[in-house]
Amino acid sequence: MTTDTLLEVENLDVNFTGHHGVTRAVRGVSFALGRERLGIVGESGSGKSTTGRAILGLIPDPGIVSARRMSFQGQNLVGLSDGEWQKMRGSRMSMVMQDPKFSLNPIMKVGEQILEAYRLHFRTSQMDARRRAIAMLEAVRIRDPEQVYQRYPHQLSGGMGQRVMIAMMLVAEPDLLIADEPTSALDVTVQNQVLRILDDLVTDRGMGLIFISHNLPIVSSFCDRVLVMYGGKVVEECLAGDLAEAKHPYTQALLRAIPSLVHPKEKLSVVSRDPEWMN
Repeated sequence: MTTDTLLEVENLDVNFTGHHGVTRAVRGVSFALGRERLGIVGESGSGKSTTGRAILGLIPDPGIVSARRMSFQGQNLVGLSDGEWQKMRGSRMSMVMQDPKFSLNPIMKVGEQILEAYRLHFRTSQMDARRRAIAMLEAVRIRDPEQVYQRYPHQLSGGMGQRVMIAMMLVAEPDLLIADEPTSALDVTVQNQVLRILDDLVTDRGMGLIFISHNLPIVSSFCDRVLVMYGGKVVEECLAGDLAEAKHPYTQALLRAIPSLVHPKEKLSVVSRDPEWMN
């Protein structure tokens, strides 16, 4: 596997100022990403999605993003203008959001949305862009791409909507994809289908993938490395295959809280927290 560095993040902070003071949503996060699958796990509110959005310059006001270093393929991301971010997002890095119902435009046919995403970055004819959009729908294993191209988002199942979102985010062939809980709203069978699609696309295109999830079993089997976040901080980093032998007490507590069909428990373990983890 080629792991030349795509993304470098050093001491990333995201703060939100409100009536009750400053909320430190992300605190001192550092990591590097090659052409690999990096999982970021943790409970809701741990800073996973905020980290992904900060990398893409998607933190809204009053959020403040700062970092000692944040670069993509050698280009500094700190302080980019809106125009520079517009050129960066989509063509070089993209993000698949959690629920396509809230990400797709409900009054546009899905094919037109993929076409629009492509033409935003490439000067091409309407016909060529349409062919590219249909080819991308085929790449995410939609059986009748011509027919699906003409549908509206409400006419799609959850799994098909997620595939359309992946197609739209990858149509411009970026080198980095951030997938934020892409399988959480899907049943197990469809989850596996979406994971296989992501795996094939990342492998075939030599991309880097940041896979944000709260599902530790999926991450341990799908990713190459894992970052565990708690309270906005990375508390542990390990190989995905070694996640079951994690050392940090928070990671161990998350693992104990996973329900098991093979060894069912009368009562799931509760995650006990140590105030020292926040320091």
